[in-house]
Amino acid sequence: MTAPAAAERATPRRWWAYWPALVGLAAAVVQIASGVEPGTVSITVAVAASCYLAAAALGTPWVAWAGIPAGSATVVGGEAAGLPWWTGLSTYAVVLLLIGVARHGRGRSLAEQALAVLAYGGLAVTAILVSPRVGLALAGTALACHALWDLRHLRRGDVVPRSLAEFCIALDIPLGAAAILLAATGSPASMG
Repeated sequence: MTAPAAAERATPRRWWAYWPALVGLAAAVVQIASGVEPGTVSITVAVAASCYLAAAALGTPWVAWAGIPAGSATVVGGEAAGLPWWTGLSTYAVVLLLIGVARHGRGRSLAEQALAVLAYGGLAVTAILVSPRVGLALAGTALACHALWDLRHLRRGDVVPRSLAEFCIALDIPLGAAAILLAATGSPASMG
């Protein structure tokens, strides 16, 4: 551990230093309150993974924050054009990958993020193709597992800013857990 990292851990953080986690938790609460469905949880997983790919492709960590509205706009734009949400995000991911290869060649970080988008995106699409109950459980599990991906990057301090990893962990765990719980209890209102 580097000296600045050790000093950062030794210094207590003020409550406002936790703003990313608070915003992530608030986003999870809003999504849970408005209804937890396989499609919305799947979109959350896929957009989260694409944020990491955007940062790796452009070699700039803060781009991951810009990836949230960019990925969301891609979903909305695709649906407005009559396409399933995943076609827009798949195209977005391919464009990011091509940009990354053109800018950096085939680097390890870009390859890892591309594989993560493929894995998480594949699970997200599968979740909308199976029964609602199974899909909700699958999407929730994928989202909760994405929190481990966030934690990995938080600890390493690479690809994305610490603030984005904290935000994602605080969003992924409660929303993923809510999806799993609602799928397990078979709540019909949650699986529309």
